[in-house]
Amino acid sequence: MQGGSTGIVYGGLKYQARCIADVCADPDNTSFLAGTLSLKEENEVHLIRVSPSGTELVCEGLFYHPNEIWDLKSCPFDSRIFSTVFTSGETYGASIWEIPELYGQSNSPQLEKLFSLQELSSKIKCVLWWPRGKHDKLISIDEGNIFLWSIDSSNKTAKVISQESIGMLHSLSGGSWDPHDRNAVATICDSSLQCWDLRTMKKTTSIDNIHFRDVDYNPKMQHIIVTADDEFGIRIWDIRKPKFHLDEFPGHVHWTWAVRYNPEYDGLILTAGTDSAVNLWLASPAGSNDSIPESLSDYAARQNDPLLHSYNDYEDSVYGVAWSCREPSIFASLSYDGRVVVESVKSFLQTPKEPF
Repeated sequence: MQGGSTGIVYGGLKYQARCIADVCADPDNTSFLAGTLSLKEENEVHLIRVSPSGTELVCEGLFYHPNEIWDLKSCPFDSRIFSTVFTSGETYGASIWEIPELYGQSNSPQLEKLFSLQELSSKIKCVLWWPRGKHDKLISIDEGNIFLWSIDSSNKTAKVISQESIGMLHSLSGGSWDPHDRNAVATICDSSLQCWDLRTMKKTTSIDNIHFRDVDYNPKMQHIIVTADDEFGIRIWDIRKPKFHLDEFPGHVHWTWAVRYNPEYDGLILTAGTDSAVNLWLASPAGSNDSIPESLSDYAARQNDPLLHSYNDYEDSVYGVAWSCREPSIFASLSYDGRVVVESVKSFLQTPKEPF
């Protein structure tokens, strides 16, 4: 099913951008953070909120960031804290920031740097927060290593608890932290997906000989992950049986760059691609419709197509996409030209009417 964008647009980002994150710890607002990627200009982090009427996107805060942002995550237990991975063009780093409490009363509020992740030996790719709530650990992934950090936001400190190197033959590019098990993380590299036990920092399983671009855990079903890869597009796996995938979809016309499970509606998956599109999919990880809400199962039966909708009203590649935890029927996407679009999928959560 094809279609253009019917969402609300925020065009306040002046520079190129690829990072957007849901502010999941905000109980009162549907809000997102977006960060820019300009080598020569002063970069910015935008705090964007959906208006109470749901008809416009409002910039609630605009903050200067010293370097171009390649990864941005919001803290799951404090709406004013977030992490960035950045580069000055030659060196890479990662820091944890706090939005000032009175940010709405200043013309140019300054972010407070709580701490930096200092002991990084190579090009850092991402920072992971455990998604289930307050946890005093962080994970950082660079090209060759996984670091587990102990953090103390109140004392502004972070120290490495453990580290594991994956060896010279691989280059890590990202990962996802298991929401069902704080001791499990999945990482992706140029030729495999690897699952790790953080207690021992040892590999527990792997899916080999595939170039993965992104991975996400199913928040409703343990052991189930979804991946985006160059060859097959989107595939769903049970990591206890890594030799065979459970399901697969064709992905995007070009690279499928990002994939995200909906936080509430099991079976709903978003993907973003360099073909300037965001796709909404309906999947059944267990191979049946048992776990899918009845209205979505109805819809899938009538459509006979896992692709529910393609949002293709973009002029550039889409690298960033994020579901809202507060309103799981809403997602935000960010194209490389700095355009943020917020869409609702409520129409797919309602049982379609019988045709005349």
